[in-house]
Amino acid sequence: MAPSQKQGSKKRVRTALKDVVTREYTVHLQKFVRDKQFKRRTPTAIKGIILFAQRHMGTKDVRIDPKLNEAVWAKGVRYPPRRIRIRLERKRNDDEDAKEKLYTYATHVPGITNFHGLENEVIDAE
Repeated sequence: MAPSQKQGSKKRVRTALKDVVTREYTVHLQKFVRDKQFKRRTPTAIKGIILFAQRHMGTKDVRIDPKLNEAVWAKGVRYPPRRIRIRLERKRNDDEDAKEKLYTYATHVPGITNFHGLENEVIDAE
């Protein structure tokens, strides 16, 4: 039999509903596309970005900005970038029929060529 939880211990459950937040991350795409055949590398990188956003923002609904899609596909299907800087925004879903109350919108942060020393940043909502 599996051990049951102690009655005195209450485990805190972290929810994403508390805040609408914007963060910048560096995603290491090489981890996702390593050992993939050439024709599946960039589609796998896009799926990796979606998986990364789901893990870090706590929402299942992730939407990719067309500029981010173009940045990943810039060198073709064989050669996605090894790293990419993205901005993830957790937003409220205004649609009445939506299953999820929040969604994540992923955009590209252009102009970054050297990723050394970059850290994850929380962007203040203005």
